[in-house]
Amino acid sequence: MEVEVLKQELLNNSSNYNEEDINEILKAYELANDLHSSQKRQSGEPYIIHPLSVAIILSEMKADKDTICAGLLHDTLEDTEITKEELIHEFNPNVANLVDGVTKISKLNFSSKQDRNYANTRKIISSITEDVRIVIIKLADRLHNMRTLEYKSEFKQKENSLETMEVFVPLAYYIGAYRIKSELEDLSLQYLKPDEYKRTEELHRKVEEDSKHCLTEMLINIQELLDNEQIPNQIKTRTKNIYGLYKKLSGGHKPEDIHDLLSLKIMVDDITNCYRTLGIVHSQYNPINSKFKDYIYNPKTNMYRSLHTTVFGEDDRLVQTQIRTFDMDDVASFGLTSYWNQNMDNPREKMQEDLKEKYQFFKSLAEINTTFGDNQEFIMQVKQELFTDKIYVYTTKGDIIELPKGSTPIDFAYRIHTDIGNSMIGAIVNDDKVSIYDELHNKDRVRIITSEFSMGPGRDWIENTKTTHARRKIKEFNKK
Repeated sequence: MEVEVLKQELLNNSSNYNEEDINEILKAYELANDLHSSQKRQSGEPYIIHPLSVAIILSEMKADKDTICAGLLHDTLEDTEITKEELIHEFNPNVANLVDGVTKISKLNFSSKQDRNYANTRKIISSITEDVRIVIIKLADRLHNMRTLEYKSEFKQKENSLETMEVFVPLAYYIGAYRIKSELEDLSLQYLKPDEYKRTEELHRKVEEDSKHCLTEMLINIQELLDNEQIPNQIKTRTKNIYGLYKKLSGGHKPEDIHDLLSLKIMVDDITNCYRTLGIVHSQYNPINSKFKDYIYNPKTNMYRSLHTTVFGEDDRLVQTQIRTFDMDDVASFGLTSYWNQNMDNPREKMQEDLKEKYQFFKSLAEINTTFGDNQEFIMQVKQELFTDKIYVYTTKGDIIELPKGSTPIDFAYRIHTDIGNSMIGAIVNDDKVSIYDELHNKDRVRIITSEFSMGPGRDWIENTKTTHARRKIKEFNKK
């Protein structure tokens, strides 16, 4: 019965697709159902429930037909007798390549389980440079597996949760899929630190109950003001996710001092009205000047755009107000996957093009992939350089540069341009001259001093860098 309910949910989510696409999705379902017919999940349920659930998550993102078909078939190459060539024949090369992209490499190719894990993790991470949809399918797969993790042993629960935090949460962040990221964080914490999770969950519930009146009053008040100004709007309330609250508390913060614990999300029709709305909010609620951020004209490195202002709301509570357009809200919730919902031509090509041109991590990942042949070294470098704490520093023009924590002006210079790195003789950070070996910090303003008479990078520079790009460029210079 549950299978039929899920199948109907998938069809309901796909009702806006054309008839030919719906028929292809149904064909993929029938094939997956047939191939998995003898298999059960550890819960005892028919196995088809898992690929169906993955496809439903993808359909909620309005994924294209090929991605949904691949979601339904994502375990068939690994767990059944069908071949990639047969998938090409039954569907198309696109679907077959997506399924192949999320399929683990055969055990026969490795001498140990650990070597296989390194290879498969590399395959998933690096696939983003070829087709981001592979990562999106894998995130949907991991999300459903985490939702049903109670049927695994305690060891597997912790192992899967740790891998989720180390690999899949950063991937979700980098493509801007905040909803998936937040749910994966909460689910992982539940198994990694169950006692802390329960305590934080209780506090989270109490905060939501205690703040309901404050947020509702603010919502009604601001909505009325925007309606009077004839600004089309929609407002939602939000409380920081359980993992986010846990991290703040672990850092020594008290709940009442967390400036973004409570949020109002205000969506309007265009950018001009974002700034008009900001003025209206500030006219009613006193802002904390140091907590204002303009991510509309200076987006985050994963293309998140919004105005953030923290104000003193009703009952003297701190409330972060996020003001953005409806399209920006789509991107804020779903990241690159929102392209499917924005009526653009060739959203998959646009996803890949924007990843390459606009997302800073993309070039770093591609460079790490080229530099490190060994799978274990690749994974270690990705974790140290990309999947770690980051700092965001400013150029003299106000552009934001994302770097791994511990980076120096050398990393910064080479991130700007190879010639700037090769001709660097000093650095100025926040108007103070510093050593090029000094560690940079979040929100630093950095200016690199160059000279045409520079002797170029010394060999010791490599020891004072964090990024693969800087190290490679220094080595290339010294070879010359």
